[in-house]
Amino acid sequence: MRLPDGWLDPHRHSEGWLAWAAALPRLAATLLDEWDLVEDGEQRHGNAAVVLMVRTADGTSAALKVGWPHEEAQHEHLALQHWHGQGAVRLLRADPGRSALLLERLHPTDLSDAWDLQACEVVAGLYQHLHVPAVPQLRRLSSYVGRATERLAELPRSAPVPRRLVEQAVALGRAFATDDATDGTMIHGDLHYENVLAADREPWLAIDPKPMSGDPHHEVAPLLWNRWAELAGDVRDGVRRRFHTVVDTAGLDEDRARDWVVVRMLHQALDELEETEPDGDWITRCVTVAKAVQD
Repeated sequence: MRLPDGWLDPHRHSEGWLAWAAALPRLAATLLDEWDLVEDGEQRHGNAAVVLMVRTADGTSAALKVGWPHEEAQHEHLALQHWHGQGAVRLLRADPGRSALLLERLHPTDLSDAWDLQACEVVAGLYQHLHVPAVPQLRRLSSYVGRATERLAELPRSAPVPRRLVEQAVALGRAFATDDATDGTMIHGDLHYENVLAADREPWLAIDPKPMSGDPHHEVAPLLWNRWAELAGDVRDGVRRRFHTVVDTAGLDEDRARDWVVVRMLHQALDELEETEPDGDWITRCVTVAKAVQD
């Protein structure tokens, strides 16, 4: 196993990450041995995980994913186990303590090159399989949105974000934090174009969930902020077309989905503003999306 470029860069990562990354090749070798796996294909990786193409002892093609242990991915195995391969990659084996998952092997093709509205239809079509009653161990969306909203309420007026949007998101966020419908459904949490891969048993399957007990309407926003360059010259209408495609295909409530987009985009902007060197372009994108779904 080889580490992706930059994973041992002390200027980019914490000491905890660096220690984990340095130990990753040994961990992967141990898992291959313990689970009787043989490497079989090109290695892949995401931002926080390495995926080895493998074959099991009985010759089954599979993928060994070993990831950085963090809160958002803590219950990935539970979500995959609960979905039983319906709308998502099938889980074959898991060791949560070592953040290791043995998954069915999917193709490397994702939705990045599909027509964006067609891709939105594909993702929205997966919602019916993924949005099932939540298991009790999952983080609750209401708790997260409540904490983030109170941080947003403390944002100074001098912040480079329209004050009316801040106040709107605070009001909406506080309402969502006390709304019973904000929790109770298992949601993917990070369902965008690159987290849907082509498969053999189904045309497309979701991967890499950051599962929560939440509200299906919370899922829409990543489809609006990703593949941003394609919207150049037509941002407002392009965002709106994506939004309405997802809402119509999935049968979501348009007003509730719109409110969640506003809240989620302002929380994203807040997270960036709290960074040591905020990315102004990303903050502008967040504001643009929040405006576009309402104009």
